[in-house]
Amino acid sequence: MSSEPKDGARVRMPPPLVFLAAALLGALMERQVIALPLAGAWTLPVGILCLVLGALLIALAMRLFFRSGQDPEPWKPTPSIVAAGIFRWTRNPMYVGMALLQIGAGVLKGYGWIVLTVPLSLWLVYLTAVRHEEEYLTGKFGDEYLRYRASVRRWL
Repeated sequence: MSSEPKDGARVRMPPPLVFLAAALLGALMERQVIALPLAGAWTLPVGILCLVLGALLIALAMRLFFRSGQDPEPWKPTPSIVAAGIFRWTRNPMYVGMALLQIGAGVLKGYGWIVLTVPLSLWLVYLTAVRHEEEYLTGKFGDEYLRYRASVRRWL
């Protein structure tokens, strides 16, 4: 058994589960507490747009990860900083994509609570994953990551 620390961020929970749990909480609030219905001709195009943009962000990020030989699971080792493509605009395109998927699902379902729980999702993902990822990347890459972090926003 090695005494060296594990190479990878100390992510507490898989981020997709955080978004799913928040969406389920929103649906529960919608059905059991008070409905915040979303309705109108705008819901179909906006919902679809959010789903498409969310899926696109995730796909672009995954493609760059795989091309650089990295695993998208945040608790796995990171051999290099990916700063190209979509990562020039956001340090967390997969999490932004998941937030857009949650928004799109809420809008299409007509459940305002699902949309309103997106900030909760992002806050919980920050607490359980992002801050640990940032700590890990700072420790592993030092100034290179700090320069990247200073030039690219966390979310958008």
